[in-house]
Amino acid sequence: MMRPRTKHAVPAASDICRLSAVELADAIRRKKLSVREVVTAFLDRIDAVNPLVNAIVSLRDRADILREADAADISRTDGTGALFGLPIAIKDLASTTGLRTSFGSPIFADFVPREDDFFVERIRDAGAIIIGKTNVPEFGLGSNTYNNVFGPTLNAFDPALTAGGSSGGAAVALALDMVPVADGSDFGGSLRNPAAWNNVYGFRPSQGLVPSGPDFEVFHAQMGVEGPMGRNVADMALLLDVQAGYHPQAPLSYEKQGSFLEGLATAATGGRIAWLGDLDGHLPIEPGILDLCEAALARFTDVSFLTEPLRPDFDFEALWQAFVTLRQASSGCALKVHYDDPARRGLLKPEAVWEVENAMRLTAPQIRAASVVRTSWYRTLLSIFDRFDLIALPTAQVFPFDVGTHWPREVGGRAMDSYHRWMQVSAFATLGGCPAVNVPVGFDDRGRPMGMQLVGKPRGDLAVLKAAAAYETTLPWPAGA
Repeated sequence: MMRPRTKHAVPAASDICRLSAVELADAIRRKKLSVREVVTAFLDRIDAVNPLVNAIVSLRDRADILREADAADISRTDGTGALFGLPIAIKDLASTTGLRTSFGSPIFADFVPREDDFFVERIRDAGAIIIGKTNVPEFGLGSNTYNNVFGPTLNAFDPALTAGGSSGGAAVALALDMVPVADGSDFGGSLRNPAAWNNVYGFRPSQGLVPSGPDFEVFHAQMGVEGPMGRNVADMALLLDVQAGYHPQAPLSYEKQGSFLEGLATAATGGRIAWLGDLDGHLPIEPGILDLCEAALARFTDVSFLTEPLRPDFDFEALWQAFVTLRQASSGCALKVHYDDPARRGLLKPEAVWEVENAMRLTAPQIRAASVVRTSWYRTLLSIFDRFDLIALPTAQVFPFDVGTHWPREVGGRAMDSYHRWMQVSAFATLGGCPAVNVPVGFDDRGRPMGMQLVGKPRGDLAVLKAAAAYETTLPWPAGA
């Protein structure tokens, strides 16, 4: 099936903007392209496209960016960094020195950090030129990117639909060739869901692989992670090589074993995939999603992967409630400082207030009980990975919906009891600390994109990327819009 044409009436991307991040970095390194040429092409593309979708926010002044590009051209040497000369927009949940970081909240509408998050510093040190930020929902809450600072981000394929979230701006910027590669973060599917809904790739790394930033909290870091998004798997590996690795101020971080990009040079040799589907009806899923995912699984036979349906013996409702509790204990408690300030409380969106008020009712025994369930799930995953190399599930339980809808109130005839229940399918990798990648699976008859998660063993990041790269070779359409 070929991808549908995007509904945005915009000029076609320049040849430069259609090159992969790996190709661009190589062309700059070999001096086949100047940094100024590359940056100018992407800035022109942003000028043409971004007003239609609102993916990139806090864009720096063009003259300042081009001065930085010219300085890079003058100073370049054979030892330039892996991202040298590539224009990148950082997700607006990550701190960027001297560049507004709003977190999508009116509370921080004018906040300019004095230091970078750890992985942002690494991106700078690798030679990237940070041109702006990518839009997010307020504090990253919810898989629909809109806020009262910048407004909504529109889907790359249909401006009437949501881009997903919370890395919605990043996914749309990628899909429409406004950046060659993008960073994102993921607690409840935020690297996976928007990638699925914009026909690109999004990779949630293993817990601890990518250190966050100076203001991180150890407990929160156990579920939220930073990671890469790309129009292909190799581009994600290029960025992940820069993001990943031990940082002394991030106690859960660890050293990576070799280069992910170099690891992709050796093709995957096949394996076994456990297809969880809708867990025998436990997960409400919009019609058409499972069909697309099962057709995608059939492509895996072309690259020597075998698929077997599996319904693990686990109480998945208890697992979801554990996710809700642990999320409230981290996100809700973190937001309480704003809730307690009368001047700020009214600036919080309802979902943020819900998280805080439920967090305030939690008890220590409840949090411990949730942690026990999570531990049991981790052990269940290890037993599954004794038999299988990968677990596959849909990336989302619904197709992209109307951008004016904050969250679906019903899926498959079942009422949703919270703003994130419809993304329950994302919690399985999160609670296991497992690497998970979204791979595109195609479009429904209305042209709405969808994706599928491939979940791997904890710290088995390269194996997941290699499987995704093998699958990528079977696709009859390119990523992006």
